Amino acid sequence: MSKTKKRPTLLLALIPVIFLTTLISINVFIFGDDSLSGSNQIVLILSASVAAIVAMSLGHSWLELRAGIVKSIGSAMTAILILLLIGSLAGTWLLGGIVPAMIYYGLQILNPTIFLVAACIVSAVVSLATGSSWSTVATLGVALLGIGSALGLPEGVIGGAIISGAYFGDKMSPLSDTTNLAPAMAGTDLFTHIRYMAWTTVPSISIALIIFLIIGLRSYSGSEYADITPVITAIDSTFTINPFLFLVPALVIFLIVRKVPALPALFIGTLAGAASALFFQPQIIEQVSQIDDKFHVAAYIAIMKAMYTDITVDTSHEMVNSLLSTGGMRGMLNTVWLIMCAMIFGGIMESSGLLKRITESVIKLAHNTGSLVTSTVGTCMFFNVTASDQYLSIVVPGRMFADTYRERGLKPQNLSRTLEDGGTVTSVLVPWNTCGATQSTVLGVSTLTFLPYAFFNIISPFMTIAFAYLNIRISRYKNKEEAQKDESFSV
Repeated sequence: MSKTKKRPTLLLALIPVIFLTTLISINVFIFGDDSLSGSNQIVLILSASVAAIVAMSLGHSWLELRAGIVKSIGSAMTAILILLLIGSLAGTWLLGGIVPAMIYYGLQILNPTIFLVAACIVSAVVSLATGSSWSTVATLGVALLGIGSALGLPEGVIGGAIISGAYFGDKMSPLSDTTNLAPAMAGTDLFTHIRYMAWTTVPSISIALIIFLIIGLRSYSGSEYADITPVITAIDSTFTINPFLFLVPALVIFLIVRKVPALPALFIGTLAGAASALFFQPQIIEQVSQIDDKFHVAAYIAIMKAMYTDITVDTSHEMVNSLLSTGGMRGMLNTVWLIMCAMIFGGIMESSGLLKRITESVIKLAHNTGSLVTSTVGTCMFFNVTASDQYLSIVVPGRMFADTYRERGLKPQNLSRTLEDGGTVTSVLVPWNTCGATQSTVLGVSTLTFLPYAFFNIISPFMTIAFAYLNIRISRYKNKEEAQKDESFSV
């Protein structure tokens, strides 16, 4: 016999969320950056257990909750497969010299008279190529900070330029874990998310660049320009750098424009990166495989390693060495683990109606599209401040608002864009968030010092809210049938 299910009170529905945010905060305090290595995942499982206890006290059965978990994880399988494939793509693009070429040519645009603009653009290019704002800031960002300081510019504004560029590239890169996580939570596909996100992201970075240009032109002291030749030389002497390498990313872009599904497009890009290694980087193949004879064996080993495990290319420059490394598919497993644990928590919260109860209270304040997007941005920032983790600022609001956006006739790319504009980019502005704490420590500049100058990160949430209120690029369903059909997007 089925029990009568009780409607949860708001306080009861909030218990698992309060438990989650409290334990996450403790985790970050105790484990620091290492909290992403497993402890946050365990907290999500424990929070799911608390949610299950609350749900069962309301009359829900375990079989019902388990079905919700399976459904929730199933909805994220496309994102998980894409993440694994992106790990392989990043490996072959490093092996094939494509990522080094992007960094090499990006460094060429450094100019002392427009240093802040150049620093922002170079950080964006490198982060776009690597898919990681953290590695960009920790390597190239540190070097750029030294160059800017030599020019007599304040550390805060230099840090703001680096952070702005790094987070723009991270946000727009298909190699980024958050760029894959946001559409997975919202229910759209990766490339639709990136194309739609460009409408708010490009204006935001453009305004930031204009501000940096004005500051740079007024503040440049004419000091001697620090030499970046060793970095360029290290890349050039290790890899075979030429413009033909850009044919590989051009191919992937072409496939995206032709609306080829994400998985086939990324797989083709992975194979193209491997082909680039065979044609242009035989010396890198030998280095990674550690075999200097039997090239066919060396190529097989190097390409396989690039696709599934950690590889690092040794150059004559320590900073370049730390930048030119990837983790392959294995490097994505922590994020996959996080997604699955988040979907377990989300699955129980959804199937038990707890998430709906919380969302109803928030949505009562959202009477139109603008206020709905504003509520989403505010929720993302709330989790960045309370849970101290950018992933949770995407996961929880994504699960909270997914159905609401669809019910109001808004396609999921509206939500995925808002999650990134409100969650990803603001995480670094919170001193105790893992992102803010890490970037501050790496650069040696306090979060509150670079915060006023991280213009891209500040502008982005306001830009997405403005687009919503002005009804600019708000994608809507034509009818309810289209919305129902789009609930599960194709791979």
